Amino acid sequence: MTETSPDSLIPYDEIVQEALRAVVGRVLGEVERGGGLPGDHHFYITFKTHAAGVDIPRHLIERFPDEMTIVIQNRYWDLIVRPDEFEVGLSFNSIPSRLVIPFAAITGFVDPAVNFALQFQAQGDDDAVEQTPAGNDAPIAEPIEDGSNVVSVDFTRKK
Repeated sequence: MTETSPDSLIPYDEIVQEALRAVVGRVLGEVERGGGLPGDHHFYITFKTHAAGVDIPRHLIERFPDEMTIVIQNRYWDLIVRPDEFEVGLSFNSIPSRLVIPFAAITGFVDPAVNFALQFQAQGDDDAVEQTPAGNDAPIAEPIEDGSNVVSVDFTRKK
């Protein structure tokens, strides 16, 4: 006889996602307070472009109607971290832009320098949260060859 587990009345998935998104906020906050990225650290941050609270230029929404990945590495400025969002200046095709991204909109965070990655459910998505701190399971990030701060990230796991 197979027993089925009852539905939880505690929203564990939401609590875990909120806690892991707080990791992203804490890391960005430390970069903000420290005045820059330490060592070889750099971040690929993937987010839903139409999520509530996202404020990015229209030309980026048109180019990335669902999701986009930005790079926080050498060419960023005015990083401001708030409790529920961050703001950063980036250049796209030599056009300076200001982006405001709520942590709830983030679907992926990668620091390739230390092979660390977090993948989140999109709001309303039923996929599982994955944490990939080491090994061959880290997402593959490929820079887009247009001189912008956008990369293509493949979150599929290597076998």
